[in-house]
Amino acid sequence: MRFLKNDGTYVIAEIGANHNGDMEQARAHIRAAKAAGADAAKFQSWGTGLFAQSVYDANDDMKEAVAAFAVAESDMAALAAYCRETDIDFASTPFSAAEVVALDALDPPFIKIASMDLNHDRMLVDAAKTGRPIILSTGFATMAEIEHALVTLEGVGHTDTVLLHCIALYPPPTDDMVNLRNIEMLKDTFGYPVGLSDHTVGVEITLAAIALGAVVIEKHFTLDKTLPGWDHAVSADPEEMAIITSAARRIPAALGSRRRVVSAAERESAAVMRRSVVAARDIRAGEILTEKHLEFRRPGTGISPNDAGRLLGRAARHDIAEDTLLSEEDVERAPARVECAA
Repeated sequence: MRFLKNDGTYVIAEIGANHNGDMEQARAHIRAAKAAGADAAKFQSWGTGLFAQSVYDANDDMKEAVAAFAVAESDMAALAAYCRETDIDFASTPFSAAEVVALDALDPPFIKIASMDLNHDRMLVDAAKTGRPIILSTGFATMAEIEHALVTLEGVGHTDTVLLHCIALYPPPTDDMVNLRNIEMLKDTFGYPVGLSDHTVGVEITLAAIALGAVVIEKHFTLDKTLPGWDHAVSADPEEMAIITSAARRIPAALGSRRRVVSAAERESAAVMRRSVVAARDIRAGEILTEKHLEFRRPGTGISPNDAGRLLGRAARHDIAEDTLLSEEDVERAPARVECAA
């Protein structure tokens, strides 16, 4: 997967329509996403054709609101250019064949397909024809629908896909609806990389997804959660996005390997922190060592407490002062002979 990171989780700041139709606000969001450490600033490419006329007929102000928040093709090109200037990946979600073509011309690192279009084969094929990686959100979808979407993509030779586990509620009303273990399940079932499109409030669920191996995090992003608009309340603000991007670097590195490894640095620390066998009191030469002669104190550079039995029943070679670290050289080689009573 060309855009994925080898050393962390790829973080998408989903600006979406949080610019509220204001291109200066859109540019401010791009700058803030970059400052917070996000890998991509993502928008949504849609116009008034997104809804059927009956929807607009039933909602008097709907068409005007959609038009006000939409981004014209020329403005989207300007935002892509601004992302390049800001050194952050530009991305968007298209909602029509024409928008796929327009987006492809802007050279994004991937095409994002929204949950609503997972069951839209023509949209999937159009995206696949670009030859770009596809990020496919799985909100609303059954396992059979996810399988069908992947088979559709594979049928036109496209296998460069990342699945995003997604609960398409804004936000999910309870945490137990989030089912983050689907990240592992989807990867095991379909064999594709899996991330999370997160609509929860706060950062805790996002961080847990990274710990579960999410390769991509898509999180709505806003400069101010109190702004009017559709997604601000469920979005991460710049401070929260900075927490997410820091975690996206640190947590994957910390997950490491299932193989148990004690590093050289930890072994060095163990020599200081662990205990060794020491003389519990003054010991005279020739005295036979018993449990009462032994105590266990730092550092761990001498005989381990678990090896203390090697000293028992053996005679001291010389006088030993209390609190001295004991060694094999302090005792006779063989246990002392114990005379039986007549």
